[in-house]
Amino acid sequence: MKKFLIVTNAVKDPELKHTRILEEYIEKLGLSFVRAIRNGEKEDDKLSSFTDVDCAIVLGGDGSILQAAREIAGRNIPILGVNMGTLGFLAEASPADMEKAIARIVSGDYEVSHRMMLSATVEDETGGKRLSPALNDITISRSGKFQIINFSIFVNGQLLCNLNADGIIVATPTGSTGYNLSAGGPIVEPEAKLLLLTPICAHTLNARSIVLNAEDVIEVVIGKVRDEDVFSVEANSDGNDKYPMKNGDRIRITKSEHTSAMIKLSDVSFLQTLNKKFV
Repeated sequence: MKKFLIVTNAVKDPELKHTRILEEYIEKLGLSFVRAIRNGEKEDDKLSSFTDVDCAIVLGGDGSILQAAREIAGRNIPILGVNMGTLGFLAEASPADMEKAIARIVSGDYEVSHRMMLSATVEDETGGKRLSPALNDITISRSGKFQIINFSIFVNGQLLCNLNADGIIVATPTGSTGYNLSAGGPIVEPEAKLLLLTPICAHTLNARSIVLNAEDVIEVVIGKVRDEDVFSVEANSDGNDKYPMKNGDRIRITKSEHTSAMIKLSDVSFLQTLNKKFV
C-alpha cells in the first residue's frame, strides 16, 4: 500500500479534523494520498477519476461506504471504513484507532472480505436503464401518492407470486442488516452467497422473505390492481441512482459480475458484532 484515496463525508467531519489527522499520519509514514470530499450534493469528483490508488479509506457512515463501493466496483480496490455514523456495520475502524488501522494495512496485517453485489436493469418503453451495482440492495417502491402497488415476481422465468405491497427489496447478505432488516427480513452472514427477497408492508397476512440462490434471476413487473390504476414507482440502487417506473415496466436483478473488497482488521465474529450493535 503506497497511495491512499481518502473519501470524507463532510457532514460527518465538517471541519475535516479527522481527515487532516489521517493525512498527516499517511505523510509521516512516507506514503501519499489523494482526497475526495463529499458534502451530500451531486459530486463532481467521481471516484472513477482516481485511477492509481491502492486503498480507499472512507470517513463517514455506512451510506458513505456504500457510495464508494458503487463508484469503484470492479476495480479491486480494498475499502477501509472509518465509522463516523451510528451503527456502522461496514466500518472496521473508529476515528480513535484509525492510525493503528493504517499501520496494520501498510504492514500487510489485514484480510479482505469479498462481498457480492447486485446488478439491475430496468426495461421500459424508452429502452430502460442499467442501475449502478449495489452492495446492499435494489429496492422497488412507490414514489407517488399513497397506494398499494401490485408486483408480479418471477424467478428464473417462472412466476413466484403476485403481491400487493409498498415495495420489494432484493438484498445481498451484506445488505441483510440494512433496509431488509427494517422490513422484517433475515440477518445473513455477509460473506454468504445468496439473494434475499423481502416485501415492504405487504397487504397480506402471509408475506415472508424468501432466500434464493445467488445465481437466480429475479424479475419484478409493475402490474395493476384495477384497470384505472396508474402507479408511480421508483427503482434504486443502495438508495441512490434512482429510476422511475410505472405499470408494465420490468426490472431484472442478478448477482453482479463485480464484488466489493472490504478490509477486515478485527477478530470479532459477525455474531459478536450483532450482539454489540443490537443489545
